[in-house]
Amino acid sequence: MTELPFLAKLRESDEVRALADRGMDFAIVASRFNEAIVDRLIEGAAAVLVGRGAELAKIEVVRVPGAFELPAAARLCVESRAFDAVLVLGCVIRGQTPHFDYVAGACADGVAALAREAEIPVVFGVLTVDDARQAEARAAILEDWEAAERRPHETGSTARELSNKGAEAAVAALEMIEVFDDWLDDDDDDD
Repeated sequence: MTELPFLAKLRESDEVRALADRGMDFAIVASRFNEAIVDRLIEGAAAVLVGRGAELAKIEVVRVPGAFELPAAARLCVESRAFDAVLVLGCVIRGQTPHFDYVAGACADGVAALAREAEIPVVFGVLTVDDARQAEARAAILEDWEAAERRPHETGSTARELSNKGAEAAVAALEMIEVFDDWLDDDDDDD
């Protein structure tokens, strides 16, 4: 493996884990379409947030019909100024028509536009997959929510990776809260 001496010098010596403050409020905006998969994403997100210090009572789940409606509901959550971060969770499975492309694209574009404008983290945790098997592998119920990263899983003769994108979205939200706080603190110091 190639040595990266400058990268090593930039990293902190101890691995930093983003933690939630007990006073933080989170919105999980989730679609009802493909509900069984999305429920597992919500479970993963909530488990990570609570496992890292958030109060379950301060996690609000906002359900919408499908992925197309996710950006509008996420915008309402951002504009309410009631949350420290908004996690957007859903699942769009490719079908036989171009409907998948329109729904997945509109959802991703809408959430991305909101994330660029928002003064709080808005995290995209919407699965866009070819089939139910891929969705299930990305919405696994994990034994250890502390480590939300992918892990190998043997199924028959083929190995695949299991993960929970809801859990990963929660980790990303916590890390982005720290980024936003650091930059906002720097702006306050400049005044």
